[in-house]
Amino acid sequence: MLDPVSVEPSEESSRPAEPETRRGMDTRWGISHAVRAGRTVFGDDGHGVIKSGRLAGLSMNRAIFVASWPVLCESVLNSTIALVDTVLASKISIQAADAVGGAAYMVWFIGLITMAIGVGATALIARSMGAGKLAVARGALGQAILLASIGGVITAVLLASLAGPIASLLSLHGQAREDLITYLRAYSFGVPFSTVLFAGTACARGMGDTIRPLMTMIVVNIVNLFAAWLLALRLDLGVLGIGLGTAIAHAVGAGVVLYFHVKGTGGVSLTMRWLRPHRTTLWRLVRLGLPNFAETFGMWFVNMLIILMVGSMSASAAINGGLGTAAAVAADTGGLLGAHTWAIRIEAYSFLPGFSMGLAASALAGQYLGAGAPELARRAAIKCAAIACVIMGVAGIVLAVAGDPVVRALTPQAVHVQIVPQLLWITGLVQVPFAIAIVLRSAMHGAGDVRAVMIMTWVSQWGLRLPLAYAISGVDVHVPSWIAGRADMIIENPFPFDLGLRGLWIGLCIEICIRAMIYSGRFIQGGWMRARV
Repeated sequence: MLDPVSVEPSEESSRPAEPETRRGMDTRWGISHAVRAGRTVFGDDGHGVIKSGRLAGLSMNRAIFVASWPVLCESVLNSTIALVDTVLASKISIQAADAVGGAAYMVWFIGLITMAIGVGATALIARSMGAGKLAVARGALGQAILLASIGGVITAVLLASLAGPIASLLSLHGQAREDLITYLRAYSFGVPFSTVLFAGTACARGMGDTIRPLMTMIVVNIVNLFAAWLLALRLDLGVLGIGLGTAIAHAVGAGVVLYFHVKGTGGVSLTMRWLRPHRTTLWRLVRLGLPNFAETFGMWFVNMLIILMVGSMSASAAINGGLGTAAAVAADTGGLLGAHTWAIRIEAYSFLPGFSMGLAASALAGQYLGAGAPELARRAAIKCAAIACVIMGVAGIVLAVAGDPVVRALTPQAVHVQIVPQLLWITGLVQVPFAIAIVLRSAMHGAGDVRAVMIMTWVSQWGLRLPLAYAISGVDVHVPSWIAGRADMIIENPFPFDLGLRGLWIGLCIEICIRAMIYSGRFIQGGWMRARV
């Protein structure tokens, strides 16, 4: 096993000599600073603080722009992959739409592995690049790709093996059940490629390189659109074609992102020597990634329980959540899982600007802290949050007033047209606090404050999100026969609200507002700036 530092110039020898500390402007670094009580205070615009990578030498405003706009475009493209799958499924049937909608939560689980690796790699690479420690960044890149490859293979096998039990857990029957099993097994072929793809893009963001991930996602979208359409509709393979098309697209994307890293276009190159297990670097990635995995697994599990509530609504003949005729149709033919998924797919385009600002805040927080400028890290996060609030606030208004024509343009199913605009109106009201929650959480992740964020997220998800969704929706829980021992066991909801899917979304949105306040408290307290990576 190779130590990254042992085969590269030492971090101290590769670092330029420190400039002479004096009041005023230092001509070597271009940093305005003064010595006060032995502490360096950097200039307000952060110009020249970051020493390496794509953000090196940029002012804070310029760095935010450079780090965020490609991520926004990339995120839109990434969400479009899921949107294309949902559109194609809705064209096939309501049952196919329910199947792909339910499968989305299993696809999210796959992303937990990549996200855990990516958070550790992004934080470690960002700190290393900010401090000019390229040897450590090379090691983190190689070990992240190694972990993603192993994790992807294991997850693919589990997904294909558990497709049947997953369909039963989601209360899907008949054609919807068969479609879900078929889709998940087809999708599983691409899972090892998707984990490498998204781990590689996370590493690139830690380097401050957001252009190559954007180029990669353009390629992935083109391949997915053509392959899924050809296989699902033209060759009449249905949901099998949708799953295979996405798998093919992720395989191509993994090849593209690996090519960029081998070429070293982000400032750090990937070679075979860095793909050998290295105990120290692996442990640093795991130490940073495990809390994030625990955090996001808790989020996923809560939201999986929520999707089970939606499945119970769809399976119950007593749905009466104020949705009129559409509810009765959904009770007989399905459709609530698809409607729930459609609302999420459309809403995603409103919070993608917050996501891009969050990733910019994550990269800048890590690199400014690595350069010894915690005040700049704090101010960069605040700027990113403010920008996200403005953009997402406007998007929330659009969701509230234009939901109906958007839904009609995307799906021909009457159940979706009846239900989804109501859900979009509800979520449109909370886009500003949602922006705050997204950006501050990402900034604290970039700083390496993963344990504190994990605790806050778990408290919010388990203590607020799940109870509120259950209480306000009024859903009766259908217990699977393999748990209850019989087929008709129902746990009646004891709360008086009974607002159905609409009430469930009200509960989710209330939790988002409270979560934003919790993250804000930690951010203001400042402990995240002292996190150790």
